[in-house]
Amino acid sequence: MTQQNMTIAALQQAYKEGTLTPKQVIKDALERCEQYLDHNIWIELFSLEQLQPYLDALDDSNMADKPLYGIPFAIKDNIELAGFPVTAGCEAYAYTPDKSAFVVQQLIDAGAIPLGKTNLDQFATGLVGVRSPEKWGPCHNSFDKDYISGGSSSGSAVAVALGLVSFSLGTDTAGSGRVPAAFNNLIGLKPTRGLLSTDGVVPACRSLDCVSIFSLTTDDANTVFNVAAEFDANDAFARPNVDTNKGNYGKVGDISFNFAVPQAEQLNFFGNTEYAEQFEKSVKHLENLGGKKHIIDFEPFFTAARLLYEGPWVAERRMATEGVDRHAMLQVIQDILATQEEARADDLFKAEYKLQACRQQVREVLACYDFILTPTAGTTYTIEQVQADPIKLNSNLGHYTNFMNLLDCSAIAVPTGFITSGLPFGVTLFSRAFSDARLLTYANLMQQSLRLPLGAIELECPDSSAPIAGTGDRITLAVCGAHLQGQPLNYQLTERGGVFLEKTVTANAYKLYALAGGPPMRPGLVRDKQGTAIEIELWSIPTATLGSFLAGIAAPLGLGKLEVTDGRWVTGFICESYGLDDAMDITAFGSWREYLLNK
Repeated sequence: MTQQNMTIAALQQAYKEGTLTPKQVIKDALERCEQYLDHNIWIELFSLEQLQPYLDALDDSNMADKPLYGIPFAIKDNIELAGFPVTAGCEAYAYTPDKSAFVVQQLIDAGAIPLGKTNLDQFATGLVGVRSPEKWGPCHNSFDKDYISGGSSSGSAVAVALGLVSFSLGTDTAGSGRVPAAFNNLIGLKPTRGLLSTDGVVPACRSLDCVSIFSLTTDDANTVFNVAAEFDANDAFARPNVDTNKGNYGKVGDISFNFAVPQAEQLNFFGNTEYAEQFEKSVKHLENLGGKKHIIDFEPFFTAARLLYEGPWVAERRMATEGVDRHAMLQVIQDILATQEEARADDLFKAEYKLQACRQQVREVLACYDFILTPTAGTTYTIEQVQADPIKLNSNLGHYTNFMNLLDCSAIAVPTGFITSGLPFGVTLFSRAFSDARLLTYANLMQQSLRLPLGAIELECPDSSAPIAGTGDRITLAVCGAHLQGQPLNYQLTERGGVFLEKTVTANAYKLYALAGGPPMRPGLVRDKQGTAIEIELWSIPTATLGSFLAGIAAPLGLGKLEVTDGRWVTGFICESYGLDDAMDITAFGSWREYLLNK
């Protein structure tokens, strides 16, 4: 059977041209699913008859009004779909909801068709994909059935990798939406916590849970994200998206960017030298694309990660399974839930204080760089290896993932290569909350430049249809201090779709002052007949985001007109005269960077 191109753009084009219908796509997908039953992908695969109501709903629909018209997708079986049982990988827990999870309903309303409910590590507790009862069995890797698929969103990832659906929903509390992406050559988006509603999702750790997206391309991930990221007032943990995180996804223009990696001695590949080599290749590739690498101390991230299973958050997992006979669970799940049973309220507060200290330590690090890069996982294992040592090996896989939601980060897993066995390798790009569009943009840069085949189906990587990120009506903005590349507030430009234009200087008519206060430290630029040329950067940002940028500028600074050395007048930072009362004249340094290096 010929493999159908299941990317959203390809299916939409076929529908427009009349060469395919949604029913043909669904029928073909169900037939291909039968070929992969031994991969243990599904807890329940729907029949064509069960899917007919979804197809019928498209009959009177306008494709232009439904961004996911006729697009098949899979649902991890800890997420509710009306009229179909939810098991969370445990038969004793099963129940049938009368309405769909908010995020699922958003997708269906946009025209997507759910093909079935997918296998998972029981109660979404695991990163391996083998913690499923014998009835469903371990989910097998899409490249090599002897290897783990990654978990807990195992079936969701493998279904996309084998071209059975266009995208799928997983959940990601500790890495469950990224590790399976890495092991199956997929894009795995773990959005900002709260952007995708968890109403109708069986909780693992409710305060940390996140619905995730698996796709073949970043374009598809972005399309699904834009549909799914609707604020849900019924979800106590929901957060509305911010304007700077909307509409800024696309291709990276001809600009430099800054990324950070952990210190070499903090990287752990658990003896897998090929994974270490692949990560180094990924770093070099980003440098060749214009990225400037920075080295950071990763210990605050690791400290936060250890809190997830060594601290009182395990109690949240026990709360999620209250009322379920512990003996109905797999032994490994019982063992995990049995830890930290003696934790007290003061233990929770001690852990929260430690976590808050980590948050403070990483706050400026997250603000300084366009993204931080790590391996998604340090190694991979066979199913047999994991079954022989289920706790330790699972823990190894969370080395680079467990801290993300505790530290309120957004993240995306991206395929970057293959090891000699043919298994895929991937990296994760992450940053602070509400950086989803920016991370997708840099993930798109990597996918488009590497041109790896998609999933496990040898489908050629298509050209991205996205525009240059943040293009449209734009304004040139001059910055001279904390908004320069590599400085703590530069993210306020990049997250608004800002594009670096050039490094230059002002006319010979300005003085530079180090203002009182901070952090962050900031300079003030003042026009003065006795002044000189001061280093600046010119950036292009969409005029639609200029208002929010201006609103974030603290007195005594503001925006006004500034003269560039070539005679142009552009919008730039200026300083009110009263702000100089306690300021230090640093004009002699000629630039804010030189002052910081030599002060």
